[in-house]
Amino acid sequence: MTYEDIVSVLGHIDDDLAATLVATGASADELREAWNWLHNDEALMSEGRPLPGTRVGQLIDLLEPDDDGLD
Repeated sequence: MTYEDIVSVLGHIDDDLAATLVATGASADELREAWNWLHNDEALMSEGRPLPGTRVGQLIDLLEPDDDGLD
């Protein structure tokens, strides 16, 4: 996955996050799937889609907003 792949899915993001995403070894398709799960999980589950695999799950964890309230 390249920086251009990431920008095509997520838009412009922090360079550190981009480097972390590239380091996962994930493909652009896996990044798209992770993005879809983050924003459409109920629809994907309703379609009977299998739950995300390990690499997609890792991407979801990296992209998911931190909701721990520690700012």
